[in-house]
Amino acid sequence: MKPDTQLVHFVPCPGDPFHASATPIYQTATFALDQQTLTAPFDYARSGNPTRAVLERQIAVLEGGARGFAFASGLAALTAVLRLLEVGDEVLADNDLYGGTYRLLSTLMPRHGVHARYVDACDLDAVARAFTARTRLLLVESLSNPHLRAADIAALARLAHARGALLCVDNSARTPLLCQPLAHGADLVVHSATKYLSGHGDVTAGLAVTRDPALGERLYAVQNGEGAVLAPFETFLLLRGMKTLAVRLRQQQANARVVASWLATQPSVTHVYYPRDAAGALARDGGAVISFTTGDCAASRRCIAALRLFSPCVSFGSVQSSVCLPCEMSHKSIPADVRAQRGFAEDLVRLSIGIEDVDDLVADLAQALVGSVAEALPAG
Repeated sequence: MKPDTQLVHFVPCPGDPFHASATPIYQTATFALDQQTLTAPFDYARSGNPTRAVLERQIAVLEGGARGFAFASGLAALTAVLRLLEVGDEVLADNDLYGGTYRLLSTLMPRHGVHARYVDACDLDAVARAFTARTRLLLVESLSNPHLRAADIAALARLAHARGALLCVDNSARTPLLCQPLAHGADLVVHSATKYLSGHGDVTAGLAVTRDPALGERLYAVQNGEGAVLAPFETFLLLRGMKTLAVRLRQQQANARVVASWLATQPSVTHVYYPRDAAGALARDGGAVISFTTGDCAASRRCIAALRLFSPCVSFGSVQSSVCLPCEMSHKSIPADVRAQRGFAEDLVRLSIGIEDVDDLVADLAQALVGSVAEALPAG
């Protein structure tokens, strides 16, 4: 089956005697064991839950992996992956990552003896030079955040494997419909399922997938041992949201292409970041996030304040359009001097494009940009 079909055709409740057409919410902490053998498919909800098991199989199928795992948040999923490392190991990470990922790598993991260094993942020569004898994990995003760069996953996988390291790809911005990192050689995929997979801004969730069953066993040991699992009700909401991913994402991308093209024509916009190469090849599978700069932090703030349809939100991927000033919101945890070193403009605005009528979105941006420029002009 093709991915659009896989999203809606799966076994919703394996073994359930009532054959429900939607996955039931198994809202229970424990399960009765067989009285003779004292065993059962499930015993304690941290270790496994029928609702969560359906979701974990579903994301493994969609990503083309061997095992899937559901966590309480995207950062919980990434933390579980990092737990695969040992004291003294090193993470080599892209230098354009979500601020929460930077915070995890820079403030929490060093306490456990795991340190990170950063490199431009789109510069393969720089990546090759950056590996050390201690590098055990290469961490990138399928589209970097917030500059929306697409690194060569297959080439990065070859570099990592040649040096005895794993490649983990955060696929939140593209989803399995637009990119399947495991098929290109990645060892692990993580998602902030809060974003496109849920798609409605009502679930906080994380997913991880591995293509190697043995690596999956190690990841399960972390999931079960630490217990940051996704609860049954949130699992149910996420499964329901994923069924409409294909139709949502198609509309969001179509809108994003129009908005990105329009922004590129505006004199008050100094640069548009949108995932396309010189021939525009990525425009069809690059998600629906757009970043742009105005050349002035105050103008960017005025623009955000004037928007009516774009709500200021730190996340992205919902059916409703939203806006973010990363340096003060999603990436605030990255120190200002580090942002400056990485060419992170303080006036950069990030848009998450929803499913609204695109004419309304463009009109909203137009009035906000015009107002932000007019306010900056001297009187008279």
